[in-house]
Amino acid sequence: MHDHARFDTLAIHAGQEFDPTTGAVIPPIYQTSTYVQDGIGGLRGGYEYSRGGNPTRTALETQLAALEGGETGLSFASGLAAEDALLRTVLAPGDHVVIGNDVYGGTHRLIRRVHGAWGVRHTTVDTSDLDAVQAAIEPSTKVLWIETPSNPLMKISDVAALAELGRAAGVLVVVDNTFASPALQQPLALGADVVVHSTTKYLGGHSDVVGGALVFGARLGDASSAAATAGGASGRTELADLAERVTFTQFAAGAVSGPFDAFLTSRGIKTLGVRMERHSSNALAIARRLEEHAGIERVFYPGLESHPGHELAARQMSGFGGMLSISLAAGGEAARRFAESTELFQLAESLGGVESLVNYPSEMTHASVKGTDAEVPESIVRLSVGIEDVADLLADIDGALARL
Repeated sequence: MHDHARFDTLAIHAGQEFDPTTGAVIPPIYQTSTYVQDGIGGLRGGYEYSRGGNPTRTALETQLAALEGGETGLSFASGLAAEDALLRTVLAPGDHVVIGNDVYGGTHRLIRRVHGAWGVRHTTVDTSDLDAVQAAIEPSTKVLWIETPSNPLMKISDVAALAELGRAAGVLVVVDNTFASPALQQPLALGADVVVHSTTKYLGGHSDVVGGALVFGARLGDASSAAATAGGASGRTELADLAERVTFTQFAAGAVSGPFDAFLTSRGIKTLGVRMERHSSNALAIARRLEEHAGIERVFYPGLESHPGHELAARQMSGFGGMLSISLAAGGEAARRFAESTELFQLAESLGGVESLVNYPSEMTHASVKGTDAEVPESIVRLSVGIEDVADLLADIDGALARL
């Protein structure tokens, strides 16, 4: 069934077969650290120790791969743990990364400060500008890191065009799909090599678990590609080989998700499709209300026809998502007042839960990129629009605007 099932069916059933022992509809949580062996090396189902593998985590990884249309899924303790495992596997001192100029602050910090300390260089560009990306790629470039829609300015990058560009240059093309989720966008189908998620956000969807994921696509080996030259095996796809190497990095370094976290994430994923429909419709209504207000200089939401990436987003996404940002005409102080005056929109880090959140990126999620090419203007407020009744959310927005 899974080979032909559609998205919402896969979200509920992929990796989630009933328990064969009891018939329980929900697979059990394997809250265990180790597994009895049938003699030395006689592993049951390949399970030896839960850092190396756990059935609850395996179920989630199967679910993740199915939703993204990938070959291999890996579940991590956090989104940054997933990113770090991939980067540590692919990069060596002297290598170069091209990264978008509007990405999650933690991603930029990881590449700039952690990997930068080991001799990895990076160039920050606007990935919605293909010429700028082409100019930034150099012989030592190993990774092109794309985030679309971007955080927090909601820039839209052409995944198919960038994937083609990256493949021609032998560069691994990675897409952070956290904002859209696989319910709205599937980068592997557009030609990307690897998808990364903070599963804390829309996949988990309930602000009760931290996690991350990688999903690897499947394309044939190419001697010119970064992944292939890093050690492909004959007869295998280069991305299958890369997935195996990242799996080893995860096992060796230990950044795995625990079984209960994996269970919570799987449970959240089962309602992803219907949640994203409500997130998207609520966000569009709020974006339109904000676009009409004189105190708002600009609304950053790809569902608006005024957004420069609207047509591209409509082509590569099936919906526009629940994230939007605004620029306050009166500047930073007005932005802070707005962020601190909403009621239903709670002031907090993170995003993608069923509840609405407001965030002031300059001092919160993106404080770490101040003074860099990825710095966020002080006039920006980011909204994670939840699935509450839209009339109540609009009333909250109206009240905050009235207090400016």
